[in-house]
Amino acid sequence: MVMSREQNTGRSQNVNIENNSFERVEQSKYLGKTLTNKNYFQEEIKSGLMSGNACYYSVQNLLSSRFLSDDIKIRICRTIILPAVLCGCEIWSLTPREERRLRVFENRVFRRRFGPKRDEVTGEWIKLHNEDLNNLYFSPNIIWVIKSRRMRWAGM
Repeated sequence: MVMSREQNTGRSQNVNIENNSFERVEQSKYLGKTLTNKNYFQEEIKSGLMSGNACYYSVQNLLSSRFLSDDIKIRICRTIILPAVLCGCEIWSLTPREERRLRVFENRVFRRRFGPKRDEVTGEWIKLHNEDLNNLYFSPNIIWVIKSRRMRWAGM
C-alpha cells in the first residue's frame, strides 16, 4: 500500500521492486488491523466496537449474576470488554463523532449492567442518565483512557 498526500491519480496500479511486482491497494489488513491509504480509522473503531459487543455478550451472565459485587462487575468490564474495544487505540485520530460513538458504547454497557433504578420517593423505575452512570463506577471515561494511552505510547 502506498500512502501519500496525493490521491495517486495517473500512476500505475503496481509497484515494481527489482523483479517483483506488487499490487497497489487502498486498504490492507496487517496484524488484524485495517490500514488505509487515507489513514481513516472509522472502520477500525467500528471493528473494535463490534469486538466489545461480542465480549459483552460472552460475559453477560457474569454481569447479571447476583453473587458478584458491583466492584467485580466493573472490573470485568474494564479488563475484558474495554481492551477488546481499545486494541490499537494509540494511533487513532479521533473526531468528535468517533468520541461520541465510543462514549455511547461505554454508557450502553454500564447502563445494561446497572439497569434502571427505582426512585425512592415515587417508587417509579427511572433510566440512569450519563452523570448517574459516571457517579456509579468512578472510573475515567473511555476517551480519557485513549488519550492517556496515546501519551504513554508517545513516551510522555
